Amino acid sequence: MTAGTSDPQAPRADVLAATVAGRPRIAGVLFDVDDTLVDTRGAFADAMAEVARVYLPHLPDERRGEVLATWRRDVGGHYRAYTRGEVSFRAQRMTRATELMAAFGGPELDDAAFDAWDVVFESAFAEAWRAFPEAADVVDALLAAGVPVGALSNAATDYQVRKLGAVGLGERVPMLVGVDVFGVGKPDPRVFLEAARRLGTVPAETLYVGDELDIDAGGAVRAGLLGAWLDRPGARRGGAHPEDPEAARAAGVAVLTTLEDVLALVGLGEPAARV
Repeated sequence: MTAGTSDPQAPRADVLAATVAGRPRIAGVLFDVDDTLVDTRGAFADAMAEVARVYLPHLPDERRGEVLATWRRDVGGHYRAYTRGEVSFRAQRMTRATELMAAFGGPELDDAAFDAWDVVFESAFAEAWRAFPEAADVVDALLAAGVPVGALSNAATDYQVRKLGAVGLGERVPMLVGVDVFGVGKPDPRVFLEAARRLGTVPAETLYVGDELDIDAGGAVRAGLLGAWLDRPGARRGGAHPEDPEAARAAGVAVLTTLEDVLALVGLGEPAARV
């Protein structure tokens, strides 16, 4: 079977294995944090609901979902500019908040107003952090099999340490590399190579799993790691984000629909579903 197959009857394990056929065994697994181990989309939904309640009380209920979608798409690419070291974290968030308020008829945000806005956002966001239901079991299965795991994220290290701790994964998934290590994040090859070094595995035997095709799985493959794109049903961002499964497979990326598929890739179980 070829990497680009879309045979709906093919066992998922075959489809996944085709993307890594002929490559070395998987000796270690690196995970993205947001929307991979942690349901950040769900947390954003709570945060945006609170922002809308406080700052957009005029907005009809049927439009509240647009606020979340607009935030996640980030069509201006402000967060990615932060991960390239072009702007500060505060600057990108303030720009996004200002644009969001303008798009939905909210108030203008100067520095002081943004600080208050950010307290509303961040309080609701952090309160809603939850791990995906299967995350702990997958991590535990890997560790029980002697496969080391770690996290590589485009957020700041300390922030992600706090997040992983809050969802109960902190002691099992060490936060290895954040955007602050080099001042840039994924898809810069340095962050993938450094994460593999800290994990103690060679890049060619290290699997990176993330929810964004281009900067996560694609970046990992370009850095010499194995890449897996976690394409959960209903979770795509849309907009400028590349999200084509066939293009992913053609680029040597494994396409997963659940974290449980990681175990099939590593050889620790059957795939969770069929494609």
